[in-house]
Amino acid sequence: MLRDLSLPLSRKQVASIVEAQHAPIALWSGAVSSGKTIASLIAFLIALVAAPDHGLIVIVGRTLQTIERNLIDPLQSSHLFGPLARHVQHTTGSTTATILGRTVHLVGASDARAEGRIRGATIALAYVDEATLVPHAFWMMLLSRLRVGGQSRLLATTNPDGPFHWLRKEFILRGAEVGLTNWHFTLDDNPSLDPGFVRRLKAQYTGLWYRRFILGEWCLAQGSVYDMFDETRHVVDLLPYMRRWTAVGIDYGTVNPFAAVLIGHGEDNHLYAVSEYRHDSATALRQLTDAEYSRNVREWLAGIRRPGEHGQARGVRPEWIFVDPSAASFMNQLWTERVPNIAPAVNDVLDGIRSVSVALGSGLLRIHRSCTGLLGELPGYAWDERAAERGEDKPLKMDDHSADALRYALHSTAHEWRGLIDYQEVAA
Repeated sequence: MLRDLSLPLSRKQVASIVEAQHAPIALWSGAVSSGKTIASLIAFLIALVAAPDHGLIVIVGRTLQTIERNLIDPLQSSHLFGPLARHVQHTTGSTTATILGRTVHLVGASDARAEGRIRGATIALAYVDEATLVPHAFWMMLLSRLRVGGQSRLLATTNPDGPFHWLRKEFILRGAEVGLTNWHFTLDDNPSLDPGFVRRLKAQYTGLWYRRFILGEWCLAQGSVYDMFDETRHVVDLLPYMRRWTAVGIDYGTVNPFAAVLIGHGEDNHLYAVSEYRHDSATALRQLTDAEYSRNVREWLAGIRRPGEHGQARGVRPEWIFVDPSAASFMNQLWTERVPNIAPAVNDVLDGIRSVSVALGSGLLRIHRSCTGLLGELPGYAWDERAAERGEDKPLKMDDHSADALRYALHSTAHEWRGLIDYQEVAA
């Protein structure tokens, strides 16, 4: 099978593939793009051929879409798997695939309810993508379903998390007791990476994310969330002409502050937090209705001066207005008033924080000095250290309203702006 592959493998990758065939639980962990997924998928294909005829074969991921993107798409790539790719059939959206002639069930496990999807099943072979993102209860249920004599096996991959995460405490550190074999990968373990790609990858992550996703460390989330924020680097007094008014992010609040942040794409190919609107009922001594918030946001956008244009041109129509998805009543108000381009924000907190960190760490994002609420929050936006000791990565829920609005706007448009980063400039 290895002879059919179209890509080079490192000695560590080959060793892990061979050793995994004798491990009840095989785990590939470490840096992003370090070759662990390819090695684990090859090991899975070998295990699939040898798997007993009775018992299910399952692939588990956070969602069906992530399984398709992270696993099925690579398996169907002839560039990666050569002629083997022809033997992977899957219809997008289907919860099964046919791989090397075997039916494989695709199981999304985004929350504790996913446990019911495998309850009562007998599983011969399981593969778990990004194991730290799988609920603990689901993982334990999955282990209990591996009951085809002594032949059932589990293969998994993960990027590192906090040192108190259950996967590290209960399994990696107790590997010999629980039958787990773990291989730790770094970027240097992937011989197929172009040096320019490695440079760009390293530029994408800073702080906590650099330690975990580049160095592969299981490290604690502590201190400032945006520890790369530097007023001298990120705060500007003058704005260039904006090629696009990309998005507004809105964090809704009644008792808590209401915050909106406008992002523009400047002619210098940087992103700018151009302006913000805030209403704090505690200091204003008055709560506003949804209709009043809608009117104020529209008036704020209509009054923003467009930099770099002749005269005093005012008024901005953003391409998107992303609203805190829990603020259903406010979105309904905007839709009723036919405010265009309204959408619920993508609210994956950790992924969103990573997007903001990439924008700040690369120098792509700059913030106008008039955004006083945002500039007041970013330096003090901190990780919850008590949550970290429980194995959870959570920021403290205090003084985060403009920071959340920024996260909504940036993360919901991340696919549009990541290509703007000048990686050579970052690496210099």
